[in-house]
Amino acid sequence: MPHPAHRTDDASTNASGLYVGLMSGTSLDGIDAALVNIDAHGRPVLLGHHAEPMPSELRQRLWALCHASSAGFDEFAAAEDAFCALQAKAVATLLANEGIDTTEIVALGSHGQTIEHAPNGHASTANAPSYTLQLDNPSLLAELTGCTVVADFRRRDLAAGGQAAPLAPAFHHALFADDQRHRLILNLGGFANVTSLPPNGGEVIGFDSGPANALLDAWYARHHDGHFDAEGAWAAQGRIDYALLRRMLDDAFFHQPPPRSTGREHFHLDWLAQHLRGDERPVDVQATLAELTAASVADAVALLGLGTQTLELIAAGGGVHNTHLMARLQARLPQASLTTPDAYGWPGDWIEAGAFAWLAYRRLQGLPGNLPSVTGARGPRLLGGVYAA
Repeated sequence: MPHPAHRTDDASTNASGLYVGLMSGTSLDGIDAALVNIDAHGRPVLLGHHAEPMPSELRQRLWALCHASSAGFDEFAAAEDAFCALQAKAVATLLANEGIDTTEIVALGSHGQTIEHAPNGHASTANAPSYTLQLDNPSLLAELTGCTVVADFRRRDLAAGGQAAPLAPAFHHALFADDQRHRLILNLGGFANVTSLPPNGGEVIGFDSGPANALLDAWYARHHDGHFDAEGAWAAQGRIDYALLRRMLDDAFFHQPPPRSTGREHFHLDWLAQHLRGDERPVDVQATLAELTAASVADAVALLGLGTQTLELIAAGGGVHNTHLMARLQARLPQASLTTPDAYGWPGDWIEAGAFAWLAYRRLQGLPGNLPSVTGARGPRLLGGVYAA
């Protein structure tokens, strides 16, 4: 039976208005909450934002679940409740700061916390089913906030044969597509993904290029008292180990054609250890991890077949604040004019949270949220379940 790519009967009224998007990435550093107004034409405007820090106890609990071979239901439920309470706090703080009452919010778009993403099945099991798991409890979040919640965005795309990621390229298209210019959007979160936006309504392509902050942060935390390498200062002190870089780039993921997505279940410190000889200086490994991100992004751009033409590359996400990484990207992509979403009226740290506000709007409007050209799904699908206030 064909699936319609248009409004459905369960969306009989215009769903424009105020939304809050909630995002917690692989860094586990907090909840990003974005207040977005979406007009009757579906155009999003960022009105406010708030970052709610992740308490260390909850961060450790979530980190343990992300790396657990097994976990008790009680552990999972306790982490889920604490996570939803933190989301509710983020929403309350954001709305109080902006002078907005919860009754003015059409819906919250909650991504949840990714625990594991395996669109091709678990690597250790032959013929394993695909799955993606985001820790969340939208019923509890609706109860705590008094707002309608749209959540569980990824699994419908997965059910339709897609990778369930990345989902942000559809939002990138809504924000940055141009009739005259070919633009590339680069998200540097825990993992990096590239979106290609051709002019004149050409087909959007987007896929994960590989690790970004996930490995950089983890290696830094192993050797320092802190969670991240501020501005890439430590990496800048090291020397690139090109032999190590070649060994890492030999990983099969980097040679997969799109659609493709990845996560911490593939790229982690144990994966890194498999490529180390054991006598490397830690600072040189950090420099090489930064180069891995820059090189894999450049390779991803090359897959798009754009040749040597000048590229308008809009970089967003936490990695933009890593000045060393940005310099290495520029060195690897000399044809690119590197900018940030701030130049287009949307702060780069709030793209991902904004995307889930917009995806909530799409769900309530009865419009698909995925791009099959990005995820590989069999067609456009409504993403997310609705949990009424």
